[in-house]
Amino acid sequence: MKISVNDKFTVLADDRGDVVAFADYLEHIVPKKFENDHLVIDLLPFADLELSQLLSFMKISTYHRSSKHSFVIVNDAVDVDEIPDELVVVPTFQEAADIIEMEEIERDLGF
Repeated sequence: MKISVNDKFTVLADDRGDVVAFADYLEHIVPKKFENDHLVIDLLPFADLELSQLLSFMKISTYHRSSKHSFVIVNDAVDVDEIPDELVVVPTFQEAADIIEMEEIERDLGF
């Protein structure tokens, strides 16, 4: 896994080429090492990503978001209309940063 830390969030990227295995790995590592970070999951290299693979991040996304931290996936392969509302998926890192900033404001306002 590749890790890159930013002022506002941490970017996690797979370095093995297996999206589902990466999602499983995140389920174990995120609660231990990244529980207090806003996370951006870099799936841009997976140009042929399918919805079923994307859905493998549902459990860790729900868990992390319930702890009042952002969990945003960056990928542009899956049609946005097919993605459930429980997953936040954006096509660029700039949009991921914008989402995290908006969610921080909402949390500060009590939403």
